[in-house]
Formats: sequence, structure tokens, C-alpha cells
Amino acid sequence: MIVDDERSARNEIRRLLAGYPDLEIVAEANNADEAIPIIEGAKIDVLFLDIQLPGRSGFELLESLVHVPRVIFITAFDQYAVKAFEVSALDYLMKPVREERFARAIAQVRQELGVLPEDRLFVRDGNRYHFIRWDTVFLIESMENYARLYFEDKKVMLKSSLNALESRLDQARFFRVNRAQMINMQYISKIHAAPDGKSYIDLVPGQRVTVSERQWVKFKNIMDTGHKFG
Repeated sequence: MIVDDERSARNEIRRLLAGYPDLEIVAEANNADEAIPIIEGAKIDVLFLDIQLPGRSGFELLESLVHVPRVIFITAFDQYAVKAFEVSALDYLMKPVREERFARAIAQVRQELGVLPEDRLFVRDGNRYHFIRWDTVFLIESMENYARLYFEDKKVMLKSSLNALESRLDQARFFRVNRAQMINMQYISKIHAAPDGKSYIDLVPGQRVTVSERQWVKFKNIMDTGHKFG
């Protein structure tokens, strides 16, 4: 998919992609609001994305997605170069895009498409931006209109409610243990049914979460189906 507010820039990327018949252009958009529902509703493997867009920027577009495709940034402003590489973009192209430089980017695309895709999200942490693999997130906590994500030895804030995330994440992996927390079931280390009637789950990194009575019934049903944890 190509996202750029300049028609001439979109046409140029389309012209360059015409030399690579194995890559299909699924859609185009000229701003974030137009692009987001298309990305969420279609299978986009690679996103050619301008950073400077009217309204929300390319970075803000990525922040609004729960599942982020591979990204090649395209922009006329080189001050974004370091920031783009910090977020581990597939590549970064300066306008006007040279054909030989575009060919190198496509070579990376083909290499990436040859491996299993990573299910990722995009978050801002202060002045830095990061792609994070969902399989490294072990705990999500509700913080009003935000969610705090715990992964590896870090935690970041995501501008999304826990309810919104629950409806869009893989329910075979993520489970809502109570009103304020959701866990990645692959990180479960121990399950406790305490004498006081409360139920707890210990996660591999060391956190303990309380399972509400209502969710404990659902969790036991999952266990009864033979779900494998860890």
C-alpha cells in the first residue's frame, strides 16, 4: 500500500513498482484517516509511507494500528532519518527516489517476505519510536484511555483502551484476567486457586495477577480444552 498526500509522489512509487510484477499494489491513500481502515481491513505486507501527512503524521498513523505491516518510509525531510531507523523500519527512502536506491529497498522487501511475518505494533516512548513484537508482550494494564504494555524488561504506554485491544488481539494468546489486566497466556508459569476463594496467575517475568471470579470460569474452560501454556 502507498500512503502519500502528493498524487505525483504516489504515481512515482507506482511507476517504480511497475518494474516488479511480483509485488501487487493493493491500495493507495493520501492521509492517515483514509489509510487506517484500509490497512486494518486488508492484508498489507508492505507499507510505503510518507512521514509528513496532513493531519496525523505517518508515525501517528502507525501508532493507531494494533497490527503493523512492514514499513518503508518515504519523505523529503532527512531529519527523520535517524528516528525512522530507530523504529526498525524496513527501509528509508528520500524524495526524489532514485531507481537504484528503490531497487535496494525492494531487495529487502523480497528478503523479508521470504520469512514468517512478525505480528507487531508501533509505540512512542518519549522522543523515540519502536516496533514491538506482540509475542514479547506478557502483560497489558488499563490506564484509563491508555494501555501499559510490559515486554522484555520494559514498559510503554499505548493510546488504546483495554477493551479496544481485547477485541482486536488474538484470543488464543491474550486473556482478560480482570477489568484492568490482560495477559499473554504463553507467559504463564503457575496457577493458584487460593483458600480465600481468589485465583491468581504467576507470569514468567515474576508478576502475579488476580483472576476475577467471572473470568476464572472462562479460564478453567480454556484449561479444560487442553490449552498449552509457556
